[in-house]
Amino acid sequence: MQVFSNHRFFADLPAGHRFPVAKYGLLHGRVLADCQGLRLAEAETASDGELALVHSPDYISAVTEGRLSAAAQREIGFPWSAAMVSRSKRSVGATIAAARAALAEGVALQLAGGTHHAGADKGSGYCVFNDVAVAARLMQAEAHRRGRLALRIWVIDLDVHQGNGTAAIFRNDATVFTLSLHGAKNFPFRKEASDLDVDLPDGCTDSPYLAALDSALDQAWARQVASGEPPGLAFFLAGADPHEGDRLGRLKLSDAGMAERDRRVFDFVGRHRVPVAVSMAGGYGHDIHSTVAVQLRTVQLARQAWRDWQGGDSQAPTPMEQSGP
Repeated sequence: MQVFSNHRFFADLPAGHRFPVAKYGLLHGRVLADCQGLRLAEAETASDGELALVHSPDYISAVTEGRLSAAAQREIGFPWSAAMVSRSKRSVGATIAAARAALAEGVALQLAGGTHHAGADKGSGYCVFNDVAVAARLMQAEAHRRGRLALRIWVIDLDVHQGNGTAAIFRNDATVFTLSLHGAKNFPFRKEASDLDVDLPDGCTDSPYLAALDSALDQAWARQVASGEPPGLAFFLAGADPHEGDRLGRLKLSDAGMAERDRRVFDFVGRHRVPVAVSMAGGYGHDIHSTVAVQLRTVQLARQAWRDWQGGDSQAPTPMEQSGP
């Protein structure tokens, strides 16, 4: 399985900043040590032209040239720096690379990403550019160049915070279906309407969460199939922040519950032969090592899903065959 990492690039944050930037290097190290056989690579940075598939040129220029207002920087949660710009563009590039790899091989993953609060003309909640939205648009454009009129996309957002930026970007777009399971009372406090939103109460534990997930996956699939062609690519935002040890999540999923969540998503898309690109999304554990352990398990389960895909029904069309010549 192909895995993409840009752990060497990180924002310059002041001492005591609560964004756990160290988790990316720790996760990269654990993947190297504990997940043998993966093809781990550093992705290219996303170009401004690729970003412009989703984001306004004025916003891209303001970020790149350091012209964000103080208010805009506060909403993002990061002070501007050249390192912040580089990290943000490289995170988008890693999701693009994972999406291409997923279309070729069924499952691929990047060790960061999931920046779903970024909208077309602003950032928010530690999200500068919306990596999944840009990658989705680029994969649709590349599929069109190969002769496929419409590559339908499914965003499965299981970060504990609603993917408001993604929902706003794809509002009224029939080619992208957005599904979000999130804490009802958590950030963002003004939510955008996804195609399917599932609001969960504070303290939600494994059993009700998994029941809600099963129902949501079934509903989303039925609605997409009923509207026409099923999705040809899924993006899975596998946030670690529903975990009971997360300081921002307010849900109470156990280690076993988090692993079962991921397993059910991989089983569902694998059963329907939908390629999936995975992003790690959020995770803010009281103990950063608990967040890393949850995300490492996601990588391990993705690797098993990739192996299952390779051993799937030989009569089923491959992702590249589905996309045309």
